[in-house]
Amino acid sequence: DLHHGVAHGNLSLLRKNCVFSSKSLDRLLQPVFIIGSINRKLPSAMIANSGEYRKKNGQRGCVMMNNFIFENKTKVYFGKGGVKECLGGLLANFGETVMLAYGGGSIKCNGVYDEIMGILNAQGKCVVEFSGIMSNPTYAKVQDGAKLARGNHVDLILAVGGGSVSDCCKVTSAQAKLDEDIWEIQYTKHTLPTKFIPLGTIVTVFGTGSEMNNGAVITHEEKKIKGALWGAQAEFAFLDPAYSLSVPMQQVISGAFDTLSHAMETYFGKPDENNLSDDINEAVMRSVIRNIRILLTDPENYDARSELAQASAMAENGVLKIGKVTDFQAHQIEHQLGAYTNCNHGAGLAVIHPVLYRHIYKSGAARFARFAQNVWASHPRAVTGKPPPVSARWPRSSRRLSCRLPLPSLAFPPTPTSEPSRIPPTSLLATARS
Repeated sequence: DLHHGVAHGNLSLLRKNCVFSSKSLDRLLQPVFIIGSINRKLPSAMIANSGEYRKKNGQRGCVMMNNFIFENKTKVYFGKGGVKECLGGLLANFGETVMLAYGGGSIKCNGVYDEIMGILNAQGKCVVEFSGIMSNPTYAKVQDGAKLARGNHVDLILAVGGGSVSDCCKVTSAQAKLDEDIWEIQYTKHTLPTKFIPLGTIVTVFGTGSEMNNGAVITHEEKKIKGALWGAQAEFAFLDPAYSLSVPMQQVISGAFDTLSHAMETYFGKPDENNLSDDINEAVMRSVIRNIRILLTDPENYDARSELAQASAMAENGVLKIGKVTDFQAHQIEHQLGAYTNCNHGAGLAVIHPVLYRHIYKSGAARFARFAQNVWASHPRAVTGKPPPVSARWPRSSRRLSCRLPLPSLAFPPTPTSEPSRIPPTSLLATARS
């Protein structure tokens, strides 16, 4: 199938069993192999500043951390019972009308909906419901939400769910305050919105880290593009790991791999030497790997879920990106795959990362050796007079972890949303977090 073939580089298997025609498949996978071939011939943008590359090109000295200004406006309420304890007090800071946004309705089955509605009613709020937000939110859904918010003069949007609900509401918040089309404003006029309906989030599925930034990933079905839009950032976010106990395990693990992907994409940015951001990043990645393995044997482990919830926020709250420049290559590829197949985001990343890194690791041997040793505990042997070779153990470890994950889209062909006709230009693939 498609995922198995990409993961193992088996093009004959892809062309034999894929739901697409051979010609369409080649177009679909073009970014994968273009990026791979570029990195085999030229220094990757991710590793061009590595010490070995600079030495070969007569450059001396270390790359200093880039200058930065850091601020994160989102106030986080972490832990069990936070919504019950603190949400009511927060609601007093906003107007009468609250738009309660959520996905397919699972919150009505696990008690979260009743808990939140009880608090909203106790505070005398007028509640407008915006439901049915899909796992890969569409631009049409954003427009539906904006129309609903404008028509009801919404004072606060309360997004309850995972990253998809949060992403949709971020852009909805901005679009509701605009007379123009937000996609055209950002992609054609290259300007960003400045006015928003206030946004708060209650996270029930962890992985995207969407609750602590203003980036969103939206699928424009007419244009067949899945890419970034920038909207509101949440004023507050509730992270209660207990809410994730009712989430299907495959969704939990998919989110955890998304967190790992965010960390890896940032880690392989530059500068790649002697910076605190990468030291913290390594700890986050080790934590994610360790706690994924715990949940695979003990799905109800609250401590492991807590660690994954915190790691998710850490990977996308800006801390790991301080002083870094990143390009999020694997995400750009997955977004295109998702635009045509509607595949699960975390599952798509779990397939793409190993094959992409097998393509490029020789161009950044020193960096990948550090990754292997410090994150995967794979210790390459030193060779006198030469940089230590990259151990083959880390891609095997990564592949074993991916293969153990209960992600059905790794085992079955995705359902195409339409026959692919073209791959949008790379310039349209935004470097978003999800």
